[in-house]
Amino acid sequence: MEEKERLLQLRKLLKRYSYEYYTLDKPTIPDSEYDMLFRELQDLEAKYPELDDADSPTRRVGFEILSEFKKITHERPMLSLGDVFSYDELRDWAKKITDVYGKVEFCAEYKIDGLAMSLTYEDGLFKQAVTRGDGITGEDVTSNVRTIQSIPMSIPYKQRYEIRGEVYMPKSSFNRVNRERIANGEEEFANPRNAAAGSIRQLDSRICASRGLDGFWYHVPNDVNSKTHYGSLEYARKLGFIVNETTSLFNDIEDVIGFIEETAKIRHDLPYEIDGMVIKVNSYDLQAQLGFTSRIPKWAIAYKFPAEEVRTKVEDIFITVGRTGKCTPNAKLTPVKIAGTTVGFATLHNEDNIKDKDIRIGDTVIVRKAGDIIPEVVRSIKENRDGSQVPFVFPEHCPVCGGRLYRFEDEAAHYCVNSECKARLVYSIAHFTERNAMNIDGLGEKRVEAFLNEGLLSSFEDIYKLHNRREDILQMEKFGEKSYDNLIAAIENSKQNSLERLINGLGIRQVGEKAAKVLAAYFKNMDTFMNASLEELSNIHDIGPITAEYIREFFNEASNVEMIHQLKMLGVNMDYIDTSTGEESLFSGKTVVLTGTLEKYSRNEATALLENLGARVSGSVSKKTDFVIYGAEAGSKLDKARTLGVTTLSEAEFENML
Repeated sequence: MEEKERLLQLRKLLKRYSYEYYTLDKPTIPDSEYDMLFRELQDLEAKYPELDDADSPTRRVGFEILSEFKKITHERPMLSLGDVFSYDELRDWAKKITDVYGKVEFCAEYKIDGLAMSLTYEDGLFKQAVTRGDGITGEDVTSNVRTIQSIPMSIPYKQRYEIRGEVYMPKSSFNRVNRERIANGEEEFANPRNAAAGSIRQLDSRICASRGLDGFWYHVPNDVNSKTHYGSLEYARKLGFIVNETTSLFNDIEDVIGFIEETAKIRHDLPYEIDGMVIKVNSYDLQAQLGFTSRIPKWAIAYKFPAEEVRTKVEDIFITVGRTGKCTPNAKLTPVKIAGTTVGFATLHNEDNIKDKDIRIGDTVIVRKAGDIIPEVVRSIKENRDGSQVPFVFPEHCPVCGGRLYRFEDEAAHYCVNSECKARLVYSIAHFTERNAMNIDGLGEKRVEAFLNEGLLSSFEDIYKLHNRREDILQMEKFGEKSYDNLIAAIENSKQNSLERLINGLGIRQVGEKAAKVLAAYFKNMDTFMNASLEELSNIHDIGPITAEYIREFFNEASNVEMIHQLKMLGVNMDYIDTSTGEESLFSGKTVVLTGTLEKYSRNEATALLENLGARVSGSVSKKTDFVIYGAEAGSKLDKARTLGVTTLSEAEFENML
């Protein structure tokens, strides 16, 4: 078969496999085989640019960077729905319709908590995606929506076709993205809806592609193929769109209410967030007769789930100290079940929040989960007080080290500024060793604390002196020869890291993984970075004046400069290593574990090669591991990988994939 024919064949195959995986949830080939075919297609498309096709599967990983989103006027307004918050209100809405038209068929569907979107197709090809905006005008987010794998790029329907629905972030994607944001020193998304909206509004479509968005489709404006709303959804399903399988028809509003009650029991177990139910008159003829008010359709209504709030008691209020010294007040609650999980603690954010809500130790309080995710104390029930409640006084001194706490101008938080505070040291050193920083496997938070208590650690520099404390370490509980050897090997390996890992590990305020990479690529070595002026730092894209001030403050401390000097003397690399190839690979975004002795590569060489290919190299095997590459005398990691069903590659198989 000629290469050009193979290219076209690969596009058809990959489209089919993607449909089976993302839409039908019934993959017929393993991920590794899909990845190999995908890479083959990429290579052929690079060789034959004249065969470029916007509908190619390779165009769905993000490729476009915009300067702004264009404003688009909807052909038909994207109206919002009227809301009801009780069953009586829902009954009243239905009664107004049935009193006039008699028996009516209702369609009930989950109200997905996401971002409303309109998709347009012409000649069977995906043309445009537009947000709801103000209902009249939205934003063209085509390049980002194209990266959502479950949305068909072509449909077997040649007339112009518009379908509307909701783009959302599954809970699994939300949790993963928030873990990444924490690791990068970025603020977490409050809930999946905010995360979905923030992802869709990224000007770089590659960022959106990495977020793992999905969509449900629930409305076809002016559909000429069906006489009912439900019929339109069935037709859309045949065209390849994901329609929520729970969507149901009912002939009585009481049955709809029963459906809502059953849904309320399981909503927290769903893989996505819903905040209610949408009920629509099914017949298009009857919809037309009912018509619209000035802003909402009369033939549809949204029932909103009430915010789940419960009563519990504040048993205590205590302070936790983070690695930056930030002191956060927390409420210890009498454990209570809310939104499907048991909650025993809730953050109180800062001193002002406690005062504004007048929350006292011993208070009965109302607690809910903000966005069904984060536990928060809504208010205290003052009428339940019996005089035993104690107002909380924010401490003047750190609960860990006793150092004085400071509240800086224009900030609500208090800080412990003692750089030797044990709490700060534990979190700081643990952060330094994290996978996205210096990547020292075997030196997590608990072990750091244990080493601190034994006098083995008190600074970053001490990590690189642990090889001198072998006997002391081996005497510690749960620490054998193998654990010690693995730890020392991981520490030695970390000396070869590129500069960005060290910068990230230092824990400079507002400098996470992303900013560290920007700074390392810009300055190339630590000395140049340390001596950069405030003005130069401020002018770097993605850094800005506030972060620049924090960087300068960090290096204005003589102890920090001396710490860098000591790390350099101990053999820690201070230079930026540019390993980027600019190309996607089979290992891009994958988690890989190396085990055993490889013939052609040292462990460091293999790690560098994989990272150069976009992989994350881990020291331990879990269900989230994508590949385990093994050499001679591979042991427990290989056994565990096979038990978990993780793809294992011999060194020869790894070479073939390369």
